[in-house]
Parts: sequence; structure tokens; C-alpha cells
Amino acid sequence: MIPVKVLAVRYLANADPALCRGLGAKKPALGFLTTDSDDPTYIALDAATKAADVTVSYARSFYAGAANASTPYAGEVLGVLSGATPAAVRSGMEAAVAELERVGFQEVNGVPYLAHTVSSSGTFLSAEAGVRPGAPLAYLIAPPLESMYAMDAALKAADVKLCKLYAPPSETNFGGGLLTGTRSACEAACNAFAEAVAEVARMPRF
Repeated sequence: MIPVKVLAVRYLANADPALCRGLGAKKPALGFLTTDSDDPTYIALDAATKAADVTVSYARSFYAGAANASTPYAGEVLGVLSGATPAAVRSGMEAAVAELERVGFQEVNGVPYLAHTVSSSGTFLSAEAGVRPGAPLAYLIAPPLESMYAMDAALKAADVKLCKLYAPPSETNFGGGLLTGTRSACEAACNAFAEAVAEVARMPRF
């Protein structure tokens, strides 16, 4: 697994109302997080919503990816948690950082990919996928050609539904999507996606 680097974390106990409105935060306590890998961070932010009474108010990837980050602590993504109290936000952030130790991209022949089963989605990813909170999700990401080729394999491998397609190029020039089904179906889809990415990585032309 390619480790995710947590670059910066900051908290605001009582953010200015104008800032809250601009970030879509309905509660005044905020927590900010940047890392060098966006998709694992989205999974981690979702985990925060299951561990504490917080919401993901803002989460955006930066253009071109962490290798082209504009400053040392910008990385590839900014996530913002909001909650009624600083303690709730800190608890959620700690859960997110802990999740980042367990989630990351894999790599085969220099091609990175993410094929991760979220066994029970929180409020953030369930809203992104348009499913009920608690529904399993297959979170699938790879470079442009690999992602679309492997997405087809994932959809055909199990009884899963495509909830969200990230058609390339994304801000970081990748692609992928979110699938839902039973947990075992999502795991089968993840395995098929990984195998298809590996196939392209080993033999890009045939």
C-alpha cells in the first residue's frame, strides 16, 4: 500500500459565520485536513461521520495531484469537518487520521489504483453515491484508460450498481466510480477492478 501523508490539521472552535456559510458548514466548530492523496482522504472523512457527530462540509481535490502541489502543506485535497463542539470535531478528525493508516492506493508496474470496499458508508459517501447511510460501497479509482477498462470488469463481476462515475479526467487526472451492492458483491467488484488494472499495467497494448 502507498502510505498517505497527513500534511496539515487545524481547528477553529467558533468559526466566523460568513466562513461557515461559504464552506457549507451548519455548525461553528471546524476541522481542516490536507493530505497527499485525495480518494483515501474522502474515505477517511466518511469514516469521521461514523465515529463522531460531525459532517463533511467541504471536500475538494486540487488540480494535477500532489506531485504538483503548489505549497508544502497543500497536498492533493482539502477536507473540512464541522460539528457543534470542538470536541466532536477533534474526535472525528482523529478517526479520519486513523483511517488513513488503513486505506491507500496499491501499485502494479508503476500504475497506482484504489479498489476499496467501504463496508458501511457514512453520511458523506452515501450522499455522494445517492444511497442510504450504511450501504456498502466499492470505491474504485485508477488512471484514465485503466479506470474505465477496469470499471467494466467490476460491473460484470458481481451484482453491483453503478452509483457514480468519475469520468476522466478528474482534477488529479484519474477516473473511477462508486458501486453499491452487498458487501461480498462490492469486494468481488474491487477484486475484478484490481485484476483489470493489473492486466493493463502488465500489457498496455495487445
